Amino acid sequence: MHITDLKCAILGGSPVVRITTDAGIEGYGQAEHFKPYLKPHVLFYRDYILGQDPTDVERVMLRIRRLGSFKPWGSAVSAIEMALWDIAGKAAGVPVYKLLGGKVRDKVRVYNGAARFPLAGQEPEQYADNMARMAEAKEGFSIIKQGIGFHSRMPDELPDFSYGERLAVHHQTERGLLTERGLKHVVACVEAMKEVLGDEIGLALDCGPGWTVPDAIRLAKALEGLHILWLEDLISGDYTPYVLAEQYREVTRSTSTPIHTGEQIYLRQNFKALFEMQAVNIVGPDPADIGGLAELKWVAEYADLHGILMAPHGTGDGLIGLAALVQVAATLPRNYIAFEYPVGRPVWWYDIIDGLPDPIVENSFITVWDRPGLGVTLNKNAARQYLAAEDKNFFT
Repeated sequence: MHITDLKCAILGGSPVVRITTDAGIEGYGQAEHFKPYLKPHVLFYRDYILGQDPTDVERVMLRIRRLGSFKPWGSAVSAIEMALWDIAGKAAGVPVYKLLGGKVRDKVRVYNGAARFPLAGQEPEQYADNMARMAEAKEGFSIIKQGIGFHSRMPDELPDFSYGERLAVHHQTERGLLTERGLKHVVACVEAMKEVLGDEIGLALDCGPGWTVPDAIRLAKALEGLHILWLEDLISGDYTPYVLAEQYREVTRSTSTPIHTGEQIYLRQNFKALFEMQAVNIVGPDPADIGGLAELKWVAEYADLHGILMAPHGTGDGLIGLAALVQVAATLPRNYIAFEYPVGRPVWWYDIIDGLPDPIVENSFITVWDRPGLGVTLNKNAARQYLAAEDKNFFT
């Protein structure tokens, strides 16, 4: 079997990869719906993989892996890798999890990072109201993540939140020492959310990046009595193309509150310092950014050797990305906590994907399905109406 073409179309903001073969088997991958600009980056790799055997996934990836980078640029490589595993599973007649070592679990826990409601404001009572709405979600999430600090509108809406300059640029570019008022406000909002959730639903916090080390330590220590599941991306993360493991180590050593990072990191080599320095307690690589499913599995095993937990990112990965997350999460070692549940955006994505269970999530778990490949199918007839004119030949 050989690869005959690599195509990419934008469906509802998501770059969708389609790889075709001379055996008539095709595979699909998906990048986050925040990244429609990635299409030319995906197509850049076309000539590198044409004629290759798609079932030799690692051999194909060796041709392109070195040409990716930290989020967002590793997404193109990652989506291609997903599509290769989809083909390999279909060719073998088995689900992808069988090719990644087999199941460790029959159900995978997910946490709520994407099934959300708009916040009415940045006051503690508004955070509490928002958390109450999410706690009632039909999925029965056992963990909910909420953005605070530099990963929220607090710096914009709270006067004198920090001493840093406001850049007013997307992707959380803010950074600075918090004022006493700012830090107290963050803590009050967290306390209000915990009051709603009690000990029945775990609370995780997406914090930045942008915190200074002293503020990160102050926040972590102030929250120690609340049993927060983790503080995510305090120092670096999201769209920062570096790790700063030594700064994370200082924070982690100073508190019993678990510290988490990793969604932006591309490839296993860039997790090495975090693990060997015991710089964090939890990592959250995204299969659509790290370099794909096998790369995430490798990092999970290496993390487990160092006593570090896994809570993979995935908020914008879409429904093909959801299928990929289910497959790889089924195979991860017992350091796995839960992955961040992505939703279909726009909602018509649920009309163009076949194979998802209904309901998808029950009591915070997804039952791992056994269909070949990723186990979901892009319905071509239903999807065609959503293709732009430039993508009209995507399915031919």
